[in-house]
Amino acid sequence: MEVLSPRIRTVWIIVGVLISAVVGTAVGLAPTEEYIEAPLGVLVFVGLLVVLGFYQFLRYRNWGFEVQEDAVYIEHGVLVRVKKVVPFVRIQHIDSRRGPVERATGLATLVIYTAGSRGADVSIPGLKPERADELREKLRELAIENEESIEDAV
Repeated sequence: MEVLSPRIRTVWIIVGVLISAVVGTAVGLAPTEEYIEAPLGVLVFVGLLVVLGFYQFLRYRNWGFEVQEDAVYIEHGVLVRVKKVVPFVRIQHIDSRRGPVERATGLATLVIYTAGSRGADVSIPGLKPERADELREKLRELAIENEESIEDAV
């Protein structure tokens, strides 16, 4: 299995810090019958930061994908392990996307859209942009080859 770039942990941790800051601020500023002192918000922020940091470590450790001759195989998850198989015949189109945090860390996400879905079924985060482009082209070629082989069989 191929692993993600270690820099994806930075992206996930930044998101965790933002979530912790919002929740910690909301708790610290929440109107209650009794005045809640600011340290409670700080404690919530720090507690969430520790939990989310550990979660992101496990999340990275449990993420992997592999392109085989018939499909893309993806495994991820911390509490719930998810195994996905995306056959090439189901692939409709493939995008690579880079949000502001991903651009700042030099990463990209590969998004695979499949037949019969309303949105992106599969995304592979934490790829270097060159790797995302390379994978996008490889999957496109494999999807075309697979479709042609099915048409020849019919």
